[in-house]
Amino acid sequence: MVFDIAFFVLAVIIVGAALAVVILKDVFRAALSLVMLFFTIAGIYITLHADFLAVVQVLVYVGAISILIIVAIMLTHDARQGSTSGKLRIPAIIVGLLLLGMLVFTVVTTKWQLNNTPPLEPTTAAIGMKLFGEGGFLLPVEISAILLLAAVLGAIVLIREK
Repeated sequence: MVFDIAFFVLAVIIVGAALAVVILKDVFRAALSLVMLFFTIAGIYITLHADFLAVVQVLVYVGAISILIIVAIMLTHDARQGSTSGKLRIPAIIVGLLLLGMLVFTVVTTKWQLNNTPPLEPTTAAIGMKLFGEGGFLLPVEISAILLLAAVLGAIVLIREK
């Protein structure tokens, strides 16, 4: 019961944050709305007992993608305001409505099988042990983290004013 109420509250917050990302004129505030959207999606994963997906959502999207977008916005000059030309507004609305219709049709016509029992074994610990314990993927993950850090620092050095 508590998870159902939390799910619907988070769903309303997700819709509001998604609308804020699209409607806000200030790109930085839209990016902050995107961060809130990613956090609430992680909350949805928690209500669905998908703890590993919630952790991955926070680490990858909130911790990496959102920060990268915010840093790119802050380093770009005169990009605080979005595009003022509305040349593609009508085609974008048409494509959005077509996508919405397709999604509603898919949700309505699909036969959903519900399972109310949470998983019996802890999924996060098992996947973590497979990846970093006996799987041996610790070194590639660390190397990719260093590579991404070097790329971000290189972009900052190239973009900053002289």
